[in-house]
Amino acid sequence: MEKASYAFLKQFISTYTPSGFESEGQLLWRRYTEPFVDGVYSDVHGNMIAHINKKAPTRVMLAGHCDEIGFMVTHITEEGFIHFAAIGGVDVSVLPGMHVKFLTKEHICGVIGKKPIHMVEKEDRKKIIEVKDLMIDIGSKSKEETAKYIKVGTPACILSNFMPLLHDFVTSKAWDDKVGAFVVSEVMRMLSKKKKYLNIAVYGVSTVQEEIGSRGARTSCFGIEPHAGIAVDVGFATDVPGDDKKVFGNIKLGHGPILHRGANINIPLGNMFERAAEKNKIPVQWSAEPGASSTDADVLQINRCGVAASLVSIPTRYMHTPVEMCSIADIENAANLVTETLLSMPKNPNFLPY
Repeated sequence: MEKASYAFLKQFISTYTPSGFESEGQLLWRRYTEPFVDGVYSDVHGNMIAHINKKAPTRVMLAGHCDEIGFMVTHITEEGFIHFAAIGGVDVSVLPGMHVKFLTKEHICGVIGKKPIHMVEKEDRKKIIEVKDLMIDIGSKSKEETAKYIKVGTPACILSNFMPLLHDFVTSKAWDDKVGAFVVSEVMRMLSKKKKYLNIAVYGVSTVQEEIGSRGARTSCFGIEPHAGIAVDVGFATDVPGDDKKVFGNIKLGHGPILHRGANINIPLGNMFERAAEKNKIPVQWSAEPGASSTDADVLQINRCGVAASLVSIPTRYMHTPVEMCSIADIENAANLVTETLLSMPKNPNFLPY
């Protein structure tokens, strides 16, 4: 990966963008992407939309959501501890012991504490933890002191923790799905260098609020009114002990991005991706999606009177935990695959399934 791209990826993944509060990541995405596209604009929902060759007759939209799971303050105790609710699909089992950061001017951080195991009765150790039973400790001594910095409704996120591992694997919070928004930006950058070969209009969108219902993809797609929509998201890697390959398929880190077959995938568009992968020798893996994909591709497909939809996924271990893991090679190959597929499209591609 180019040094500038890697530096942006690291900076972008380290921003704090819980659903509904994505401004830090979106402004960074815009600053990085703007120099190599024809234009960038945002909408009232907070989506950031870049475009290239917008006068072409066929419009294709790329969607990668920048929002991440997080927390929101619901109550402050008399002792100054903070109760909270989940933003998105938070895995409660991994929360105790986690470092968090509040989105405040004072850059307040805290920890989700847990009673020491020595103090927990044996029968209580088997109980399922619920969010309402947990509290965040910022080191405050009173409700009044906490209230100086934190208000009900203040959002928070897992503290930034980007860390390279062996090979080209990297672990961090929020790969889901800043990696998708990053790939969208990379595709726009690569297309800008081959613009004379591009027959279609491409709209690259860093979408918002996917974790609470793909809201940003729905509104931005309605405004763009694309003929085809491609979501870039994370997908389940099943190459760790205990994962059920019979249910989720055999997906490995470092073996290429995931392509999908199923009701959410337009057949002609899916065939374009398969041909582009074969022609350019880009490794891919396959996943079955018999119904909805639970990504932005779902709402892209049913926009207005229907859109040809597809999905490209980055294999990810430990999804929705503080240590999500991806391969840099998979990320690069995903960007290359989307780029080559778009470059292969004629001015008026036929997306009719039959």
